[in-house]
Amino acid sequence: MDLVIRDAHVIDGTGGAAYRADVAVDGGRIAAVVREGGGARPSARRVLDADGLALSPGFIDMHAHSDLALLRDPDHSAKAAQGVTLEVIGQDGLSYAPVDDRTLAQIRTAITGWNGDGSDIDFTWRTVGEYLDRLDHGFDGRGIAVNAAYLIPQGTVRMLALGWEDRDATPAEIARMKQLVAEGLEQGAVGLSSGLTYTPGMYATDSELTELCRVVAAYDGYYCPHHRSYGAGALRAYEEMVAVTREAGCALHLAHATMNFGVNKGRAPELLALLDTALADGADITLDTYPYLPGCTTLVAQLPSWAAEGGPEAILTRLRDDTEAERIRHVMEVEGADGCHGVPIEWDTIEISGVSDPSLGDYVGKTVAASARERGEEPWTTARRLLLEDRLGPTILQHVGHEENVQAIMKHPVHMGGSDGILHGAKPHPRAYGTFPRYLGRYVRELGILSLEECVAHLTSRPAARLRLPDRGEVREGYRADLVLFDPQTVAAGSTFDSPRTLPIGIPHVLIDGRFVIEDGRRTDTLAGRAVRRVTDRRS
Repeated sequence: MDLVIRDAHVIDGTGGAAYRADVAVDGGRIAAVVREGGGARPSARRVLDADGLALSPGFIDMHAHSDLALLRDPDHSAKAAQGVTLEVIGQDGLSYAPVDDRTLAQIRTAITGWNGDGSDIDFTWRTVGEYLDRLDHGFDGRGIAVNAAYLIPQGTVRMLALGWEDRDATPAEIARMKQLVAEGLEQGAVGLSSGLTYTPGMYATDSELTELCRVVAAYDGYYCPHHRSYGAGALRAYEEMVAVTREAGCALHLAHATMNFGVNKGRAPELLALLDTALADGADITLDTYPYLPGCTTLVAQLPSWAAEGGPEAILTRLRDDTEAERIRHVMEVEGADGCHGVPIEWDTIEISGVSDPSLGDYVGKTVAASARERGEEPWTTARRLLLEDRLGPTILQHVGHEENVQAIMKHPVHMGGSDGILHGAKPHPRAYGTFPRYLGRYVRELGILSLEECVAHLTSRPAARLRLPDRGEVREGYRADLVLFDPQTVAAGSTFDSPRTLPIGIPHVLIDGRFVIEDGRRTDTLAGRAVRRVTDRRS
């Protein structure tokens, strides 16, 4: 054997009671799990004493934005140090494959706030398959820091088929989008994502989404929407996604399933009742959340959708025009823009977390309202200038969450963990570095919201089942040796809103395919991650 992890407190990912065991690893897989008193103890070339440590499957981040970070940063300790061994990227309907030269340029500008402008990346791919191959290759052919699965981004697909126009797709355009989705699934994507408060994805009708979901269902994938509202009309937006996927016969995974803004305080039980009714009727539904209150997105995403028609350059043109800018302000501050979930924007909840132009760094860490007060101007004036000077680059923290909603949703049986971590910017959301240890430290050990065994199941086997991965997510013989060793008494997120890039504590060892990527609390130079492709094929 390559390795024996001796006397571990095994939390196997199933939700069952923990037990003490030796776990042997060989050839990148779990070769034996020998419970205490269960027979001869395995031997190996290396023995790791795990006394006092919990051993669990590697954590699966069901909502990540590391699409370029995995190619940019071979260290990637933001995720590896948390015990994350697999990330699901291509989220919120906007990512970098499939593209052509036109859409690649547009998408790089549109989501600069998520991933930077990509000027340091050699965009050698255009298809989903080529992107996954690039992840396999990673750095000098050695791979990437952690494994990655990919969702086809519906907004990007719409860009390819009909650009940034706010109109219904024609039958020919829908056929083209269906073809692109099918090709991406054939090439290894695990499903389809949408960002239905982001342009151009939000321009899609329910019938258009249903047609795309029929394709996803035929490949046994799943649909992962950032739905049309997390604020005013949130429950209607959830109902819409349930209806679309039930009509299409497609599995549904609700991205960062929250109930935010003042209009939804204390209303998580209504969402859960809606889901329970659909589940009882046979629907295939799961969801993910992050264990924090603020959200994180881009400042430009708060604008009304009509202001984004035509793409990034059209947005900038409208912002430069005083009359158009005043129209945008009125919708945002008085009516409630669809980009801000139908809720009139409150500038004192909008904190700038990152900018692309370093000369604008004075805005970072302050709310738009606070920066406006410093300058003796109205908040919209500040926001407008920042969008123009940073060319739509600013990212924001949006302080609109409710603790009772977060706790209620994370206890649901179909819940999973997802960081929604944006790694770009001077002051990113601490969830990018702290989601998984925060679940274990705050919500298990400190608050007792979940048992340790149940929480680990939320972070491991349930995501693996959603992804249709037959050999991940449990400590079981024959499964891949993606493993985490952590101290249940000390594990905690180190990241805070003031110091968001601080690594967690209490996670000394992380293995991917049986190779240490974190050893004795330090990042090794191992690049064991690869693209994880769709493994089932039930096309009719």
